[in-house]
Amino acid sequence: MSFNITVQPSSRTFTATSDETLLAAGMRQGIGLPYGCKDGACGSCKCKKISGDVTHGKHQEKALSPEEAANGFVLTCCATAHSDVVLESRQVVEEGAFPIKKMPVRVISLEKASHDVMIVKLQLPANDVMKFHAGQYIDFLLRDGDRRSYSMANAPHTLVAGSPAIELHIRHMPGGKFTDHVFGAMKEKEIQRIEGPQGTFFLREDSDKPLVFLASGTGFAPIKAILEHMQFKGITRPVTLYWGGRRPEDLYLNDWVQAQLAVIPNLTYVPVISNALPEDNWRGRTGFVHQAVLQDTPDLSGHQVYACGAPIVVDSARADYTAAGLPADEFYADSFTSAADKT
Repeated sequence: MSFNITVQPSSRTFTATSDETLLAAGMRQGIGLPYGCKDGACGSCKCKKISGDVTHGKHQEKALSPEEAANGFVLTCCATAHSDVVLESRQVVEEGAFPIKKMPVRVISLEKASHDVMIVKLQLPANDVMKFHAGQYIDFLLRDGDRRSYSMANAPHTLVAGSPAIELHIRHMPGGKFTDHVFGAMKEKEIQRIEGPQGTFFLREDSDKPLVFLASGTGFAPIKAILEHMQFKGITRPVTLYWGGRRPEDLYLNDWVQAQLAVIPNLTYVPVISNALPEDNWRGRTGFVHQAVLQDTPDLSGHQVYACGAPIVVDSARADYTAAGLPADEFYADSFTSAADKT
């Protein structure tokens, strides 16, 4: 059976069959609902169900608690409709989203940015360049059918004609099927297959609100792409970047950010370290990075926040920032769930 799905307040509509998720049905028809992992692990696709009946497939309780489900919230990435459904989601992407494509890529460089972060550059097919928003991600399509997702760390305008390349920041997860390969056997000229662009984490340019960018670890990758995009487009909204790590070396492109302070108007940078050792000689901010934002801006009601990184950081920020006045629909997030988070 097929049911009508309406998204308010935009009044966008699409149809969904009883055997496809609401997210998949919307994407198939060009309705860009927010999403992240697509596996019921991150909660980025969570929205309010105003009316209708849905059933949830397998998902993590941290993404949708029983209390939230009882209060009418749904995860569109794993919910299927059993009647006409009305959803409330203010983060619906405009029509004309870039098409998602599968394509081969060639590894053209591998550079260790720290002991556990590899900057990997992939050459795209010269005659089939992928269009994307700064901040989106791609999936590696592994031979056994598994996928691994990584944000693109460069903006679309940096793709040079004839030899377009995307940049990824990959953290080593010891024992991880894919990252062990990246930090071990992967070589230049190796061919991989990817699918993209994915995700709805990109700058909403129809607002002039001051921006807070919150990154933990390699959650900096899509933030870097958005900063490049802002500099290229001449976007001068006030923006404060909070980048957190356990040790100073975790801020693996700190020098790059420092250089941007001279070329991006109204950019402020606040690095935050949670577990500095005496030998680090760290003289900057310490503690949890998401709390540093509230120390500087206790009232977030007039801001827009883009948060990316470990699920614990993103989830804590979402809860604490909305309590500090941030409108729920002004919090945009990309939670870096690992394969372990999805089991």
